[in-house]
Amino acid sequence: MLSRINHKNFVNLIGYYEEDESFNRMMVFEYASNGTLFEHLHVKEMEHLDWSARMRIITGIAYCLQYMHRDLNPPVVHSNLNSHNIFLTDYAAKIIEISFLPQDSSKSKSSGDNESAHSTLPPLADVETNVYCFGILLLEIISGKLQYSEEQRSLKKLAAEYLNDKCSISYLIDPTLKSFKNNELDLICEIIQECIQPDSRQTPTMKDITSKLREVIAISLDQATPRLSPFGGLNLKYYLSRRLKFCLTLFLFVL
Repeated sequence: MLSRINHKNFVNLIGYYEEDESFNRMMVFEYASNGTLFEHLHVKEMEHLDWSARMRIITGIAYCLQYMHRDLNPPVVHSNLNSHNIFLTDYAAKIIEISFLPQDSSKSKSSGDNESAHSTLPPLADVETNVYCFGILLLEIISGKLQYSEEQRSLKKLAAEYLNDKCSISYLIDPTLKSFKNNELDLICEIIQECIQPDSRQTPTMKDITSKLREVIAISLDQATPRLSPFGGLNLKYYLSRRLKFCLTLFLFVL
C-alpha cells in the first residue's frame, strides 16, 4: 500500500527489511529534517511558524490528500490524520502513514469524535473522516491550541462558539502570530465549517478544498512541496555507504 503513494508531500517509503526471527523488521522512510507539526505548534523550544508558513503547510497537506483520495484507484485513506503525523521538511508538509485501512472499513467519524489528541491505536477511517480530521487540523494550525486538553474543552467545541461570528474569530488566532491575512483567515474558517459539519453528505471533497485554497492563498503544488531533498542534498549512494561504514565500525567495536 505504501509503495502506491508517490507524492512530494508524503514521507515516502524507501525500503523494507525483514528477518525470519520475530520482531526483526524495519521500514526506512525519507528523512524529515524539521520535526513534526505538533512540535512546532505546541513545544516552545521549537521554531515558530508564521502565518505564511502555516498556509504553505495547510496547502501541502490538502494537495497530498487530494492525490490520495482522487488520483489513486482505489483511494488511499490515512488512518489517523493529526499533527503528530505531519512532518516538516524545509517547513513544507510531509504526511507520514504507517498502517492503512481499507476504504470501506468505516462510515463513521470515529477519529474525529475521539477526544484524544493522539491515539495509540489508529481509528477506523474513510474519505469523509479524513476531510473531517483535516478541518480539525486546520483549527489546530490557526489557533495553536491542542485538539484536546484537560485545561480546555475539545478544540471543536471551543471553535463552534466563534466560527459563526466573524467578530469573534480573532479569539481563535494563535496569540504568538504577529500578523495574518484576513481574507485567508476567512477562507480557512469557511473550509473548517464545511469539513466538520455533522451531515457527511455535505462534506466537501479535497479537490473542492484545494480549488478554494488556490483562489485565495495562491500557493501552487510546486510552492507547497519541499525544496530540499530528504537527504539534505547528499548523494543517496554516498549517504548509504557512509552509514554502512559507521554501522560496521560500531559492530566491530561491540565485538
